[in-house]
Amino acid sequence: MKTVIQRVKKASVTIENKIFSQINKGILVLLGIEKDDTEKEADFLVNKIANLRIFPDENGKMNLSIKDINGQILVVSQFTLTGNCKKGTRPSFDNSKEPIEANALYEKFIEKMKQEKIDVKTGKFAALMDVSLINDGPVTFILEKNL
Repeated sequence: MKTVIQRVKKASVTIENKIFSQINKGILVLLGIEKDDTEKEADFLVNKIANLRIFPDENGKMNLSIKDINGQILVVSQFTLTGNCKKGTRPSFDNSKEPIEANALYEKFIEKMKQEKIDVKTGKFAALMDVSLINDGPVTFILEKNL
């Protein structure tokens, strides 16, 4: 499981020229799910993201979590994060989880994030989406399963 998280002032997902979901201050999570990923990896990343201190305190130091600021999270399935670009010029997606299993784990990830008492919005699994954001900082991190 791989994620790219971005601290945002706002972010949205548009599908077929209609806003599907949007958030204000918070975190945009791009989530890629690989073949060997399980709920264990989802638990790890949800806990890490929910508690990661990437928002500034009163002194401007990154010392507050999404929970501390009562921010929102937008979770977007990002199949291409599982792509391997090591050989040739066309990415390989051999390590991607099958769509039905990936969608189930994506939904579990969202459910677990909501259990953290965070306002969570989502994209639509396997849809063609336009994702817009205003990156705050910019602040961007890559988090992977680390078990």
